[in-house]
Amino acid sequence: MLTLDTHLQLALDLVGVFAFALSGGLVAVKKGLDLFGVLVLAAAAALGGGVMRDVLIGDTPPVGISDWRLLGMAVLAGLITFLFHPGVEHISRVVRVLDAAGLAVFAIGGSLKALGAGVDPVAAVLVGGITAVGGGMVRDVLAGQVPEVLRRELYALPALLGSTLIVAAHHWDVMSFGVIWVCVALVFGIRMGAVILDVHAPRPLRTGDLP
Repeated sequence: MLTLDTHLQLALDLVGVFAFALSGGLVAVKKGLDLFGVLVLAAAAALGGGVMRDVLIGDTPPVGISDWRLLGMAVLAGLITFLFHPGVEHISRVVRVLDAAGLAVFAIGGSLKALGAGVDPVAAVLVGGITAVGGGMVRDVLAGQVPEVLRRELYALPALLGSTLIVAAHHWDVMSFGVIWVCVALVFGIRMGAVILDVHAPRPLRTGDLP
């Protein structure tokens, strides 16, 4: 099976971890948490999805708590947020772009890792989605708020779509680096389009809207 080059995968993981850790640190700062709280939420957002992925596929100890480079990147982003959070808030748009990139990379990478571990296709799709959104859900639960994935612009759906496409490519034996990058770009593009256009998943009618 074709997988991402080890060094490239690490580089992309580091970018995603850094972006997600910034978002986790910002949530902690807005909640008025102390330095430890900022670092905890930064690490939870950055590493939570990967830890869930590895536990689900039986790859223990999870890379999120065993690779010092990923841990170090999460801590670095948390410290940057704690020390310079007014500046970080001003570049929130850049962070959202990086967050979308991390979402795309983690969704595709999560499914690829699951497939490499021999997981069946449906589970591999779900593992990809969990890898992409799990950290943000842990962050928001720790911060005492409804996870953004359940109430903001399209988030989980692009991740699940990308995971489905990469699993289908594996099933039909058309996997290639080109296919991998097309799936990554698709998830990224849909996510950024949803942010720019403020597109949400369908919501139920409010009581006052019912006939």
